[in-house]
Amino acid sequence: MSPEMFIEFIGLLATVGIAAFTVIRVARLFAHRSQTPSTDIVERLEVLERTLRNVQQELVETQERLDFTERLLSTAREGRRIGG
Repeated sequence: MSPEMFIEFIGLLATVGIAAFTVIRVARLFAHRSQTPSTDIVERLEVLERTLRNVQQELVETQERLDFTERLLSTAREGRRIGG
C-alpha cells in the first residue's frame, strides 16, 4: 500500500468514525429524552391554545364587520346610482 493511499484510508476512517460517533450520541439523546412534556410546557401550550382561540374569534368578528361594511357601502352606491 502506497503512503498516499494509507493517508487517504486513515482520513476516510477518521471521517466515518466521527460520523458514527455523532450518530450514536444523537440516538442516545433521543432514547433518553422524556416522553411526557414538563408541566411548564403543558401550561405554555394551553396558554397558546387559548390565545389562538381568542385570535380566531376576533378574526371571525372582524370578518363579519367587514362584510357588513361592504354591504352598507354597496347599498349606498346603488342608492346614489338609482337616486341620481
